[in-house]
Amino acid sequence: MTDPGTDKMLGPLADFAGRWEGGGSGHYPTIEDFSYEEEIEFAWDGRPFLRYLSRTWSPGRARPMHTETGFLRRIGDDGAELLVTQPTGFTELHRGDVRDGRFAPVQWSIVASPDAKPVHEVRRRFTVEGPELGYDLWMAHADTPLTHHLRARLRRRAGHAQRE
Repeated sequence: MTDPGTDKMLGPLADFAGRWEGGGSGHYPTIEDFSYEEEIEFAWDGRPFLRYLSRTWSPGRARPMHTETGFLRRIGDDGAELLVTQPTGFTELHRGDVRDGRFAPVQWSIVASPDAKPVHEVRRRFTVEGPELGYDLWMAHADTPLTHHLRARLRRRAGHAQRE
């Protein structure tokens, strides 16, 4: 981190701060496999949380595919809480420990609007290894049980690890 206050304020979340770009792949029993480009930003403004934004596009950024926003909050010394809101009508809350650049929280709750897609469970995992952010997502949708859905490998964009 370029800002010395980041490690003290964010603790283990400091490894995630920055803008990450790269690509991923998706699969699910009810759809055709696909590839995508993704940008994830964990922006820090000096408070004990990171603002989260994920945006995906079809290859070549020909068209937008998905977006979600939220916060990654520090809880205690090694804990974190991820709050995610999706434009498809639901909000997720996940909690777990952050250790050695790995955050694999447990879904605490999911709240859906009456018109939301029928998503019943989401599991996420983030890992930071050097300049790479790994991301995996599992989803239970409609009658499909919890199934691996997305995997992305993103690289830290130069100059985006500091306070924003």
